[in-house]
Amino acid sequence: MKARVKLAGGMQFVGRAESGHAVLMDAAPGVGGEDSAPRPMELVLIGLGGCTGMDVVSILRKMRLNWERFEILLEAERAPDHPKIFTKIHLVYRIWGEVPQEKLKRAIELSLERYCPVTAMLRRAAEITYDYEINPSDSD
Repeated sequence: MKARVKLAGGMQFVGRAESGHAVLMDAAPGVGGEDSAPRPMELVLIGLGGCTGMDVVSILRKMRLNWERFEILLEAERAPDHPKIFTKIHLVYRIWGEVPQEKLKRAIELSLERYCPVTAMLRRAAEITYDYEINPSDSD
């Protein structure tokens, strides 16, 4: 895998991966940025959510389960000193619809323990925990 990150001005960078898609990053005004885009560590957290989310959705679809909505809330704690790595990450998987608890839990555990490479990398530095919520259908 390859990527290129190029300074666009100030503290704003444009990253482009082999897929050809670009992502913008910026810093806070206090360190010379313009607050025009997510910070790199925010993108790491978003990447974790996307990685495990894609796994869980794929597994639930293979189980032939139906739901209306799915999201993951993520919260991370960082070390107080540089390089201020993540030390704790908590995920809350939220789904709306009739999904059996044991199947959702199994899908989450498969993602976090076997399939998601972002989780595997971050687990080396941070404690990763999760909860889940099964909510009634929005249409009820």
